[in-house]
This record gives sequence, structure tokens and C-alpha cells, in this order.
Amino acid sequence: MAACVMLTAAAGVFAWQQEQQPVQVPPATTETETHRSFIPTQTEIPPPPPDPNEFQVKSEVELVLLDVSVKDREGGFVSGLVKDNFKVFDNKFEQPIRVFAAQDAPVTVGLVVDNSGSVRPKKSEIVTAALTFVTQSNPQDEMFVVNFNDRVKLGLPEDKPFTDKQQLLRAALLNNPAQGRTALYDALKMALEHLEKGRLDKKTLVLISDGGDNASETTRAEIMRLAERSLATIYTVGIFDSNDKDKNPGFLRALAQMTGGEAFIPENTSHLVGICEKIARDIRNRYTVGFSPTALADETKPHPVRVTASDTTGRKLDIRTRTHYVPRGAAAISAKDAKSRSRAAGGPQR
Repeated sequence: MAACVMLTAAAGVFAWQQEQQPVQVPPATTETETHRSFIPTQTEIPPPPPDPNEFQVKSEVELVLLDVSVKDREGGFVSGLVKDNFKVFDNKFEQPIRVFAAQDAPVTVGLVVDNSGSVRPKKSEIVTAALTFVTQSNPQDEMFVVNFNDRVKLGLPEDKPFTDKQQLLRAALLNNPAQGRTALYDALKMALEHLEKGRLDKKTLVLISDGGDNASETTRAEIMRLAERSLATIYTVGIFDSNDKDKNPGFLRALAQMTGGEAFIPENTSHLVGICEKIARDIRNRYTVGFSPTALADETKPHPVRVTASDTTGRKLDIRTRTHYVPRGAAAISAKDAKSRSRAAGGPQR
């Protein structure tokens, strides 16, 4: 629930069956250590055989799951925290934490890559950076690619909606020439919709773009609504020159901040590889914090949510997560309904 290479995994609202009390899972000891997903899959794909050591939470009450990045004042990832280090505030009121996990769990990831004519000189650096992200991510992640210029299309073959194969992802990144205009908002809409088809509950988008749009039918307002209602954490990477008349870094920053991701605006393309490595590490070092929402089932307005964390000495830590969650009643409003309202109000506005 927006680069660029784009990734998503964020706050989710779920209804599960209670099996056990909230469990604390110790963080991975190394970046290369991998784990099975600790959040039950919500698709009809048959689950793997049960693992007695696997983290699972089921509850009959509605839960909001927040994907939380924690860093110290120097910008380093903070590991080893437990549930008592965190506090969650829903609509300014502190809520008990019902679910907690610190685990390098696989995620569904979408790379959303600008292929308009303006990025042609930077194409090779973009592909190299995106592939670096792939190699540094959890090997069990399921990934896809959305390429866009004035047309938007999925990069993988039709019979492969997701993959963890580097060669397939490389081909997907290379199979669209850099030409034409920029349908960024249409690309983000396709990516957010495709994310929902993934089998993993933690979802991320990585967008690589200049943030501008001059060819979409979808509006910026629609994209912000879709991102707000999705489960996705969105990272954005701005690639533009100072004289790029279509650049829109403000949109890239707003989208990342709202979804709990991070926006990067590198000075030049030589920094892209390092940025994509950093994004991959951030995804693999995030905590999951869940609570029962105070929102009523028929509420339609987004609820502000805030998470705080402190270390064992009481020192406050830097937190990034979603700024709002949407009650399930509001999340049921479809993109089609939103577009109908937009057209009724006078048509698309970019």
C-alpha cells in the first residue's frame, strides 16, 4: 500500500486464528543467514511442511503489522532489540504490542525502472545497480520487474510472474529500450497491483526514476491513495540532472516517507550501486511489530500511527515505518472507485 528501482513491504491489516502468544524471535546473526517467512501466506498456494521452529502468529482479531527500520544516531542498523524496546501509538494512544519478530524473512519485491528517453545515457548504471540489489537480497525473495516509458509492461515472461533467478531478472531489466516519454504513475499502479499477487505478506517496491510523469492516465493523487492502502514499503531512487525539466524529487520523497521506505537522491549515477546495496540491507534488517487497531470496521479515514524504540540504556533510536494505516473498510475502496471520483471532479490532474 510509488524506484528508479522500487521495493515494498509495509503495514498490513490481517485477520488470523489465535494459536499462541506473541513470540520474540532473535535477529539473524549474519546478513547471509536466511529464514523462512514468519508470516502465514494468504494465497491458495499449498503451504510447505510445518517447521516446529518457525515463527507463526494467528489471531481472530484484526492486526496491523508494521515493517520497522531501526538505526542508531550514527545511521547503523540496530539488532538484538526485544518487544519491550518498542512502543506503538495508534491515533496518539499507546497500544499493546501483540506481535513481534526480528528476522531476515523473504519478501515480495518489485523493481520499478524508468526506461524513458531521458535515462538512456544512464541505462547501464541503472541495470548494474538493480542487479546488485538482487544479489544482496534474501535468496528466497520473490521478485518482479516493471519497465516503463510511455508504455508500461512486466519484464518477466508471462508464465513467470515472480522469480528468484538472477538471469531472468537481468533479462527483464535489459529487454526494454530507453526511449519515449514517462508513464510513472501507470507503472506504480501496475506494480502495486502485481504485488498483491505475491505469496509473501511482506511487500516492497524499489523505484528508480526522476519522479516526473508526462504520459500516465493514472494521477498522482490516485497513486498516493493506492500506496496508502497497500502493504508495501516503497524505496525511491532519483536519477536526474540539474537541468531535467521533468524531475520531481518531492514526489519521490513523499511516497517513500508515507510508506516507511527511504528516498535517495544521488549526486551522480556512480552512487547507484551503493544505494541499492543499502536498500537491500535495510529490508533484511527490519523488525515486524503488530497491534490490534483502534479503528472501527466501518471507518474510512486513515489512522496516524507512530512507533518509538529505545536501547537498553534508554537512548532513543531512529525509526522509519508507515505514518498511517487504513482501516479495512477504507481499504476496500477500489482504485476503480477512486478513478471514477477523479473523473467526476474534472478528469486527471498531474
